[in-house]
Amino acid sequence: MNVAEVVARRVRARGLLDSAAFHSDRTWTHREVHSLAARLATVLRERGVRTGARVLLALVDSPVFVALFLAVARTGAVAVVTNPYLGGSERAELVDRVGPALVVAGGPGGALGPTERWVEPEALVAAADRAAEGAAVDLADDADLYVQFTSGTTGRPKGAVHRHGDLAAYHRAVGEDMLGISAADVTLSVSKMFFAYGFGNSLVYPLFSGSAAVLSPERPTPAAIAELVDRHRVTVLHGVPSAYANLVAETDREAFGSVRVAVSAGESLPAVVRTRAEQLLGAPVLNELGSTEVGGAYCAETSADTAADDPADRAPGTIGRPLTGYALQVRDGAGRPCPVDVSGRLWVRGPTVMSRYLDAPDETARVLVDGWLSTNDTGFRRADGRFVHTGRADDMEIVGGINVSPQEVEAVLGEHPAVREIVVAAVLDARGASKLRAFAVSAAAADRHAQLEGELLALARRRLAAFKVPRSITFVPALPRTFSGKVQRFVARTGQW
Repeated sequence: MNVAEVVARRVRARGLLDSAAFHSDRTWTHREVHSLAARLATVLRERGVRTGARVLLALVDSPVFVALFLAVARTGAVAVVTNPYLGGSERAELVDRVGPALVVAGGPGGALGPTERWVEPEALVAAADRAAEGAAVDLADDADLYVQFTSGTTGRPKGAVHRHGDLAAYHRAVGEDMLGISAADVTLSVSKMFFAYGFGNSLVYPLFSGSAAVLSPERPTPAAIAELVDRHRVTVLHGVPSAYANLVAETDREAFGSVRVAVSAGESLPAVVRTRAEQLLGAPVLNELGSTEVGGAYCAETSADTAADDPADRAPGTIGRPLTGYALQVRDGAGRPCPVDVSGRLWVRGPTVMSRYLDAPDETARVLVDGWLSTNDTGFRRADGRFVHTGRADDMEIVGGINVSPQEVEAVLGEHPAVREIVVAAVLDARGASKLRAFAVSAAAADRHAQLEGELLALARRRLAAFKVPRSITFVPALPRTFSGKVQRFVARTGQW
């Protein structure tokens, strides 16, 4: 099998080749995308790309990105998908790490390597106009397909290696069983395709379902998201918590009448953000948990939850149950299963758990044990089989020798209507002592900040134990985040960014 041929045959068999696949600079059909991919495969072979070689793709979201990914798959090569906005030194280091036969890059990042190995996507597309369609190399399901890098919330990103068979499993778990995506749906993902979350949302589910996705090369503002949703009648919206918070603060409900379901991932979804977002969208916001190492979500609420007669069955505050094909365990520090309602490290097993980290056997052996992946997430299982996500293992703060969950504090402070976003971290003071401090993005005018700080600290004192109350609230224009929208708590701990 070859996944590029699998998806092409799938839409052909369902009579969907001439249906819309991607809305970008124009509307592209599935036929156009697969035809371009087959011709690009011929061009890549002419440039020396062979089975097993690595092709680095540093591209903004576009139908050409999708076609190039499928073209690499057709040749039997391995696509290394990375952030096109990387800085110069980061780009050079990545090329050295990956050792690609070809680098395809353009747009904001510019050239990513030596001239003889670097080409702009436009040049490949121009050559494809004169090329014949190339056949797909027949490969095993477990053949390497692509590498995607972790987001770097805790340091140097690692490359997770995924297989040809993984994409069908992503779609079965999320596209079909979680969201029930049909050919009539239109998807918009705030997260970009060079991250695992956006890759599934904008590439995998549309290709497998024969539906359409809206692709924007830029990071869309709240106003741009609302305009795209309204213009393309988006039915499935994917975002991160901060994106939903910004939509609530800056847009109106009228634009979102077409949305039937929304998904939140990337970090914990505060209850107050979820409630406000659902009021804005007029649709449920489903919480999910996934990772680059799994390639997508493995535990989530589902569309079926929202159809329950009893609204309480949605169990706000949970991340639902393991998705189709996945098993989830909570283990203590010694690797033993934890009882119900006892927090520990989350371990996941399933068909899309990465085969390895790229060229990092020691790191691979540390996290992959007997088919189970040790995630960096913590949580517990409830008696009803749902899971509660309590944070990242490295997000726990130690203040005065006591472990504090910053998410618990953030959830309380985030309830204040004047708080748009907030992060809590332990920051060293002048004496080197660790003190809990909060950094907030406020919807209030600057001259109200002193009063607002008093209100927030009073709220914390009423709701939290004394040792969990931050020493101060600092108001900032934005929180430190990765490009995918995740808070970089290790940056917040420095107290400056």
